[in-house]
Amino acid sequence: MAPSSESVALVTGGSRGIGRAIARALLARGARVWFCGRGLEAVQAAEGEMKEQGFPRAQGRTCDVRDFGQVEKLVTELEATEGRLDVLVNNAGLGHFVPVDEMDPERFREVMETNLLGPFHVIRAAAPLMKRGGGGWIFNIASLAAKNAFAGGAAYNASKFGLVGMSEAAMLDLRHQGIRVAAICPGSVATEMRTTFRSEPQEWMLHPEDVARVVTDLLDFPERALPSLVEIRPSRPPKR
Repeated sequence: MAPSSESVALVTGGSRGIGRAIARALLARGARVWFCGRGLEAVQAAEGEMKEQGFPRAQGRTCDVRDFGQVEKLVTELEATEGRLDVLVNNAGLGHFVPVDEMDPERFREVMETNLLGPFHVIRAAAPLMKRGGGGWIFNIASLAAKNAFAGGAAYNASKFGLVGMSEAAMLDLRHQGIRVAAICPGSVATEMRTTFRSEPQEWMLHPEDVARVVTDLLDFPERALPSLVEIRPSRPPKR
């Protein structure tokens, strides 16, 4: 299903990085795109930028995906305004990278609740609306960290391992209702999150637009095809 002027998308964590690139790619293809983030200032700035770039259909909202009540309120508003939801992108995420024996338990909880519980909340709230509309696509932005553990990544690894598992189960639960579910697992991406882990972004890394391209390419797959797990990695990372 390729987005059109009749298609509606929701992108969590859409005010920056990968989420903003995905929101812009969907807008460029004609979809009406709602996106959310936790920070009002960042959401307003992203919405203003998208509208200045010629995308008046961009709609930004604040929402903490850890809070199911906030998620329900957002989906209810979207349904009242648009009447449907065709594409859901669970992108909101964060990471705290310290050795497991040094991590604050509340930090661990924050990562798990944002990266794993958050996508569950959004799927739980949005899937009934998508069913009523006849189906659609759900994309869960995971990571190659979902299969490759690394030192200092206990919380992040656990959340992404779990997200891929939940995505695969959700795919089995929803595909007969016309909802295709895919987990997308990027390698190193040059985003703001990267500056909190290991090193500054480098030229060899993926760009957010590369991940957005995977989303739009999957939207063009025939309905009979369901790529449920996609890995994307830099072509030429540094040799070890």
